[in-house]
This record gives sequence, C-alpha cells and structure tokens, in this order.
Amino acid sequence: MEEKYLKLLAKEYPTVERVACEMINLSAIRSLPKGTEYFFSDLHGEYEAFLHMLKSASGIIQKKIDLIFEKTVSRAEREQLAQFIYDPEKELKCLRIHQLLTDEWKRLTIYRLILVCETISAKYTRSRIRKRLPSDLAYILDELLNVTDDVNKEFYYDEIIYMIIATDITEPFMISLCRLIQSLAIDHLHIIGDIYDRGPRADIIMDELLKMHDVDVQWGNHDISWIGAASGNSALIANVIRIAMRYNNFDVLEDGYGLNLRALAVFAGEVYQNDPCTLYAPSTFDDNIYDPVDDALVAKMHKAITVIQLKLEGQLMQKHPEWHMQNRSLFETVQFSDGTICIDGTVYPLKDSSFPTVDPAHPLRLSAEEADLMKILKNSFLHSEKLQKHMKFLLTRGAMYRVYNGNLLFHGCIPMEEDGTLQAVQIGEQAYSGKALLDQLNILVNQAYFLKEDEPEKEYACDLMWYLWCGPKSPLYGKDKMAFFERYFLEEPALHVERYNAYYSFSEKESVCCEILQLFGVDVHKGHIINGHVPVKIKNGESPVKANGKLFVIDGGISKAYQKTTGIAGYTLIYDSHSLSLAEHHPFVAGHCVQPPKIQIVEKLPSRANISDTDKGAEILEQMQDLQELLDAYRSGKIKEQ
Repeated sequence: MEEKYLKLLAKEYPTVERVACEMINLSAIRSLPKGTEYFFSDLHGEYEAFLHMLKSASGIIQKKIDLIFEKTVSRAEREQLAQFIYDPEKELKCLRIHQLLTDEWKRLTIYRLILVCETISAKYTRSRIRKRLPSDLAYILDELLNVTDDVNKEFYYDEIIYMIIATDITEPFMISLCRLIQSLAIDHLHIIGDIYDRGPRADIIMDELLKMHDVDVQWGNHDISWIGAASGNSALIANVIRIAMRYNNFDVLEDGYGLNLRALAVFAGEVYQNDPCTLYAPSTFDDNIYDPVDDALVAKMHKAITVIQLKLEGQLMQKHPEWHMQNRSLFETVQFSDGTICIDGTVYPLKDSSFPTVDPAHPLRLSAEEADLMKILKNSFLHSEKLQKHMKFLLTRGAMYRVYNGNLLFHGCIPMEEDGTLQAVQIGEQAYSGKALLDQLNILVNQAYFLKEDEPEKEYACDLMWYLWCGPKSPLYGKDKMAFFERYFLEEPALHVERYNAYYSFSEKESVCCEILQLFGVDVHKGHIINGHVPVKIKNGESPVKANGKLFVIDGGISKAYQKTTGIAGYTLIYDSHSLSLAEHHPFVAGHCVQPPKIQIVEKLPSRANISDTDKGAEILEQMQDLQELLDAYRSGKIKEQ
C-alpha cells in the first residue's frame, strides 16, 4: 500500500493499540457463522403477502420458536407467539379488546421474546445488534440480551421486566423487541426481479425495501418498464398505466405515486363515450381502497391507453430496424376498413375494430389529443417525487445480475441460440453476448435514467428500455415475442403462444449451468444460478430445483394472477450457515391465519459456513491486510503514531 493511503488509514487508527484492537475485532467477526440470506422473486405488487413473508422470515421464526419451546410450551401458544412477533400492534389491540393484557401475560411474553431474540441474534456481534436497536430502548434491550453467566439470569430478567411493566412502557418495548427479531432473522435480502405490476401496491413493497439494512435487486422486465417510464419513455409510460388499468390497480398510480390520471379519464370518457369497451373490462383481484373507479370508466381508460401504446411501440420498431421487430408492428398492418388483419397469409377478424383516434393512412400517428395527453402523463411521471425516489433506489441497489457469496443471481435468462451457443445482441455498433451483454445493458439502463435530456446517449438508452421490456433477445424477457396485440384482439389461441428462449431448455442441463457459472467467474463446484421470471408449475409436477441442483427457479406464483397456474403462492430460497432450503408458501389471505410454509432442505453444506467463507469475509481479510501494513509501518517508524 502506498504511503499516502497508509497515512489516511492512520487518521482512523492513530495508535498501535487501536490497530491491534480492530484486527482482533475483524478476526472475531470472520469466525462467526454467516448470516442468513433470503431470496424472493416476482413479487408483482403483492405487498400483503410480501410483508408477511418478511415479518415471518418465511417461516423461520416459527421454526426457531419451536426449537426453543417445543418441550415446554404448547403448539397453540407457540403459534400465538409467532403471530405476535409478526404483527405486535394488531395482536396487542386484539388482546386489549378481550381484556387479556394481564401483567402475568406481559411478563411471560417478554421473557419468551427475549429468549427468541437471543437465539436469532447468536450469530451477530454485539456492536452489530446495537446498530439495529431503537435508540430510546437500546440500553434495556442490550442489557437483557447480554446477561453474563455469573448473574442469576432469571432474577435479573424478573427485575427488569417488573420495572418495564411498572413504568407502563410494556407495549412499545414489546413492539421494539418484535421488530428487532424480524430484523435479525433476515441478514441479507435478494429480490430476483419483478417487484411491479399486476398486484395492488408495489410502492408499499418499495417503501419496505428502503428500510432494509442489506438488500439488492436483480431487475426484472416489469421493473425495467417502470424505470423506463420514470426516465421518460412514453411507450413504457403507456405500458405501466395499461397494466394498472388491466388489473384495476389505481391505488399504486394515484395514491402510491400521486400520478394524475384525470386527463386520461376525461379523454377516454369523451372519445369512447358510446363504446362499451367490454373487451377492456379489468381483471380485478384486489379492490381499490383509496381511489375506487367505476368499471365502465376503467374499461374506456384501458382502451384509450392500449391504442396509444400500440402506436408508440410501432413508432419505436420503425425507428430501430436493428431490433428486427418490424414483423411485430401489427397495429399498422390492420385493415381498418373491415376490421381484419393478415398474419402469415391468413386473414383474422379483430375482436374490436372501433378506433376513432386512428388515421388509416398513418395508423401509428398519435392524434393531437393523444399527443397532448401523453405530454401531461409524461410530466406527471417525471415529477412524481416518490416514484423517482423508488426508481433511484432500484438503480443504486439493483443491476442486471449479481454474483454474491458464490451464487449467480439474475431474473430472466442468458440469451442462447437453438444450438446452445450464446446469442449475440446488437447494441449500437457492436454485438454483445453472455456476461458482456448484461454488463453493457447495465450501463445503458443507468444512462437512460441519469443522463440529462440534452445528452445524445439519453434517447437511445431510453428507447432500449422498451426493448428490454419485451424484445425477442432481451435477457429480461426471454421470449420470441410479447403477444400483446394478439391477446387483446385475436381469438386464435395459436397466435397467443410466446416461445421461450433456448436458455430455458438448455439451463436444465448441469453442464450448461456450469458453463454459465464459469462465464461469470463463479466456482462451478459450489455455485448456483438463482432465477425468477418463469412460474414453476408445481401442480404439473415441475420442480424449482433443476440441473442436478445447479439451478433454482424461485418464481412460484406469489402473484394472485399465477396461483391457478402454479398451485402454490411463491417460494423463498433460504441460505443459512448450514444449508440451502426452499420455503413453499400457501396463498395469503388478509385477515386470516396463514399456514406456515413447507420448508425443505435442498442442499446441505459440507461444514458450517462462517463469515470467512463469504464475500464479506474476503472484504474483512483485505481490511486486516491493510491494517497489518499500518501496524508494520508504526513499528518500523515509517509512520508515527498520533
């Protein structure tokens, strides 16, 4: 290390003793068990189910409670304790109503919560735990969690708990203790893409992620669609609004992000006044709480934005011939005079042929009113403070992929040809494939959002966001087409079929997964690919574990729209110091007791993993090496102690 860097380090550690203490501390941390990583995928706005999974640590808190109290506490009481940890405010309110908040119950519950917290925090240093303690109760919690063996624990606990009850701080104390247990149960959270769309409130999920201490995101195509919309891509603005209309999700747009849809409502009401728009009736899985909208008006708004999106997407395909998507610009080939379209030599009637805003001579041109509407909507997206805050978070904590603790995480696929070779994707003047493709796209996504409007690279990067959403070679989409037009307007089921990229068949082979892992610099003997995007149809006999354990596909259908297809309600992959486990979730119904997930160990580690075996451990080792150099410099007199 250069002397100037050693001098900078010396400002933080000015004496031999300070250096030695820090080295001892770091060495001790490396010897601790690795923290538990949780992998969620394809949340799709299902905030209630997500919050429950988070608060319950996907069933692990219940398992810890069972481990501690199995021989001393009944199953019903153990389950009640778990429910209390997940939602203490709700449980306290219920107990208060039924006059069950006795001093004895408080004493016993606090005691049990302390034991649970002790067990969950055992793998952390005291300093790390202190960082997560609420400041106003930090001293009491620290004392209770760190009673030395030479103290009569039971008496000590009783005295402190007695004073907590006597001073009437029981409820805030218990809530803080529950929050601490929740926080400590999940050491690091990975979101393998698709936070947005379909479900009611992706913004609430984002609010929760912002509070997390260690979280990263691997973007899905739905996330990219929102980032692109927030960057000013008009086609993607139309897309996120259309999907919200399709699922009747006004709350996320209006209450969540303060996006003004009045102009769209007025426009749709006028243009489609005499059109019932029955084809565009929303699929309602969740009711709007804050902004209920009449279904008939929703259908008109849905149609209005759909037509605009078709036009804008067609314009992008014309603008970028290098995408080779001219055959997907179907809207401009419609015979508007008789409401038909010819595809591969066959003429099909459209399910809807009333398009009053379309000029048949220029079908992709927005009407003056549509252009004005899009200006209003774009302005609303660009100036939504909360939306921009969330997108910045997605960009700072997110990427196309991540290698973490020897595993490769990405949402969609590594595009491949039918012969198993890596698929080249043209970006600007150059073709990219494999890791180089994802690295380049990572740069362009950030350029799309962060570059200023007048910078020349901004426009191309913004356009490319739409291709990442639905392009045939997009690693985030991974299908030959998005049958958007066909699903809306054509009855023929064969036209709705979207063929997956060859990756999805080749990746079931262990040898192919090993080649991909090697491409990204991952140890093929220890590493895994962790994927989302494609729902695993459990009821059809599919398994989330593929390629002889080298590939985990963890989209199990947390989204209500997919639960009929999958038969379950999502997966959590859990990677602790002993093993990799899969939690298989039951459908979440608000206000009802949710069955704990079925947890299955899918891979046992050969020995318990310590922090020294992780990326964090490698970082700490580098720190120790730097400190050793500083220590040598002090002892040689090269640098003077302060």
